[in-house]
Amino acid sequence: MIKADLHIHSKYSPDGEYEVADIVDMVAGAKVGVFTLSDHNSVSAICEAVVLAEERNIGFIPGIEIDCVFEGTDMHLLGYGINWESEDFISLEQDIRTKTLDSLSEMLYNLARLGIEVEADEVMRLADGRLPSGELIAEALLSNPEYDYPELEPYRQGGARADMPYLNFYFDYFAQGRPAYVAMDFMSFKAAVELVRDNGGTPVVAHPGLNFRGNERIVEKMLSAGAHGLEVFNNYHNDAQMDYFAGVVMNERVLMTCGSDFHGKTKPSISIGQYGNLAEYADYLNDSVMKLCSR
Repeated sequence: MIKADLHIHSKYSPDGEYEVADIVDMVAGAKVGVFTLSDHNSVSAICEAVVLAEERNIGFIPGIEIDCVFEGTDMHLLGYGINWESEDFISLEQDIRTKTLDSLSEMLYNLARLGIEVEADEVMRLADGRLPSGELIAEALLSNPEYDYPELEPYRQGGARADMPYLNFYFDYFAQGRPAYVAMDFMSFKAAVELVRDNGGTPVVAHPGLNFRGNERIVEKMLSAGAHGLEVFNNYHNDAQMDYFAGVVMNERVLMTCGSDFHGKTKPSISIGQYGNLAEYADYLNDSVMKLCSR
């Protein structure tokens, strides 16, 4: 049985923290036998990861996590085994960069309307060349003691939302439907599936129970629309969700995947190689991982 983590983010994700070499060290330390770097809309980490994984004799599957929209809901599609040298992914990264930078002023304006002000220049200094994100805005606010807004108290040490303060701030303010949310013109789910498939990859729906909580049955429509599998095991699904998604996967005879969704400081309670699982599906999961490794 191979230990896999098929959902890890490096510093090339706007909300990632670690260098590729540091991640490979952590993968080796966690005794993970095969892993994927699936940065947000970017393949910039893969060239280095391929070399380092081979040097350490660790299995590696090139990947990406693409922002897209399915029936009005923002979601993520994982692409495994992609031709990461394709110009298509360079174009994707450039497109997302432009849209993200264009959205920053509106994100900060929406926050200011709620009584929480932070300067764009401060956020961009903290970004240090990376794209700004809701988590980065939270870090700018919480790392500067001059920002003493009462709205920040739940995210400070000892607060009710302090377990993952940057991520929780994002969920509370910038996630779809929240008060500072800014809609971005992400590609459709269908276009994301085609992008992955056109570049030799396997499209898998990331953490569907997080994006579609309460509407889990929608995954059947996404499989019919071209996805080849579901990320069943992760740090967001409860046992009931894992059991449901595993049943759908096995009934449809598609791929079952697993991943920690490790980012670093934005998700401090998440470690590489650790995620929820149900032992009764171990064999099917292992077979799915091996299929991805052989593609």
